[in-house]
Amino acid sequence: MAHAANPSFHVLLLFISLASSLSMGAVQYNVRSYGAKPDGKTDSTKAFLAAWTQACASTKSATIYVPKGRFLLSRVAFQGPCKNNATFLRIDGSLVAPSDYRVIGSSQNWIIFEHVNGVKVSGGVIDGRGTGLWSCKNSGKTCPDGATSLEFTNSNNIVISRLTSLNSQKFHIVINECQNVKVQGMKIIASGESPNTDGIHVQASTGVTILNSKIGTGDDCVSIGPGTTNMGIQNVACGPGHGISIGSLGKDVQENGVQNVTVTGATFTGTENGVRIKTWGRPSNGFARNIVFQHLVMNNVQNPMVIDQNYCPSHSDCPGQVSGVKISDVSYLDIHGSSASEIAVKFDCSKKYPCSGIKLLGINLTYKNQPVQASCNNTNGACL
Repeated sequence: MAHAANPSFHVLLLFISLASSLSMGAVQYNVRSYGAKPDGKTDSTKAFLAAWTQACASTKSATIYVPKGRFLLSRVAFQGPCKNNATFLRIDGSLVAPSDYRVIGSSQNWIIFEHVNGVKVSGGVIDGRGTGLWSCKNSGKTCPDGATSLEFTNSNNIVISRLTSLNSQKFHIVINECQNVKVQGMKIIASGESPNTDGIHVQASTGVTILNSKIGTGDDCVSIGPGTTNMGIQNVACGPGHGISIGSLGKDVQENGVQNVTVTGATFTGTENGVRIKTWGRPSNGFARNIVFQHLVMNNVQNPMVIDQNYCPSHSDCPGQVSGVKISDVSYLDIHGSSASEIAVKFDCSKKYPCSGIKLLGINLTYKNQPVQASCNNTNGACL
């Protein structure tokens, strides 16, 4: 009876009741029950798909559980729509790609979720085993394009958390045509010499947030493609890699723009670029506007702040025209640290559509302990 007068005891009972009702409501599917083998050698693709089929058909929230061990997967597509809006892929082990990069190398993606809502992926490792393909590409031979390790497309209300992505063949994570996506607590790792291994690529999506993650690759840590709106990046440690990039934009004449993007609290260490906006030099109706880069730290970054409207990475067959992409209302606030080159601010904007509304405040960058220089073209007078 003494407990009855204790409010905290009633709260405890309430939590126990909620927890038990939630556990009763959720259904768990262990991939080993469907024949998956944690030996890293047996192809477990069919077992994972069988577990997905059951979870997706459940009217209650469902968990697909991947225990410890290494599970070999060839290309796998988890397709919706599902009968529930709360499916959880919980990984305690590792998902590994085939050792022969050609098995999935000509597929656009290795693991893809399509037309799903309310899916959460958490924990564990996905290992794209991309080193063989990188060697092929770096040798100049004819090679497959490579597969993205994890992609979500045409999906809503997605959470990807505490996942480690290793050595993707191509992009590590792609968010395409999605709404309301949270990516947090990630570790994304690939060699600084690995080609096209963007950490997280977002395109044609809205409401994407990337939080508290470490990304080191051979390409952009985060790349933001056409049609991306209302995006936030916070507390990301980037390096090695090419920095955080908006673009490339303007590859097509008819193209959706990028707007309302905020990058805050990021640290760049030894990267090729810090924050960059890049567009092709050709006609386009695209745009980038309402962009904020704030509270950033640069540690020995080659090009801390870049706008490049004559982007052409191969330096051959460049369009050589004037970029039609309109860049406006871009703020650079409280950016400090060290540049690896004397010219730390490189703004090369379109002659036809000069950058407008460029704001710089609290820029404190040094090169060999001296103030840095800036190079600015067609910025309506805004420069260091």
